Amino acid sequence: MATEIPIDEPPESVGSALTASSQRADEIFLEGPRSRLAEFFTLLRVMRDFLHGFRVLHFVGSCVTVFGSARIKRDDPHYELARKMGAAIARLGFTVMTGGGPGIMEAANRGAKEVGGRSVGCTIELPSEQPANAYLDRCVRMHYFFVRKTLLVKYSYAFVVMPGGAGTLDEFFEALTLIQTGKIKNFPIVIMGTDYWKELIGFIDKMAQHGMIAASDLSLIYATDSVEEAIAHIRSKAIEPFGLKRVARVRRHFPWLGERGLSGDATAVR
Repeated sequence: MATEIPIDEPPESVGSALTASSQRADEIFLEGPRSRLAEFFTLLRVMRDFLHGFRVLHFVGSCVTVFGSARIKRDDPHYELARKMGAAIARLGFTVMTGGGPGIMEAANRGAKEVGGRSVGCTIELPSEQPANAYLDRCVRMHYFFVRKTLLVKYSYAFVVMPGGAGTLDEFFEALTLIQTGKIKNFPIVIMGTDYWKELIGFIDKMAQHGMIAASDLSLIYATDSVEEAIAHIRSKAIEPFGLKRVARVRRHFPWLGERGLSGDATAVR
């Protein structure tokens, strides 16, 4: 294999693409130009990540994705808010999707499961192991952050942003930018935990005042601490505009393609 590597690239650059731990997948991908062969193997790994995600999540139904911190404890009021929101989303007929970890993610998945709803997670390999929470009907673990973020958006008709850190901000602005630029439909974004987010909401207003975003972009975000108001907003901005309805038909899946149905599929909105 070493003979296939350009002379200006060290042989181990190919080996790293093949044998490095999955926790280093993003690091290897972003470390700069490497040999053609090494880049080709990286491309195959990215394709494998996407394909795995597509097969596992294909039958999860219409989702609402909940973003939020993994560090929030069960006695935090925001945990209980996310739990109630997860239950309300499930009652509305959506599958609750999260990053699959602890904290806010666990709370939203837990709320969905407690009312008999569907609950899925899309986790990520990290140097410090982050276990999947115990309230998932389906979970897929990705190697690449950008693949995971794509999947968290791909299956969702709405996004709920709970208190969180840098990762939550990244996910929030990713969804907002995709909507603002017309890359995805005008799906609703609900910010909850308004006292925590008040400086961010004020800064977004400031961006509009300075002409950095259009004043109309402010309507892409709906901030509330009321579960009832959040659900009413999702119903009016996601279910009604996109013609989603509860269906009794279970979509056919093919096990030989690695596909699996999801329990409760008959109550889904599509």
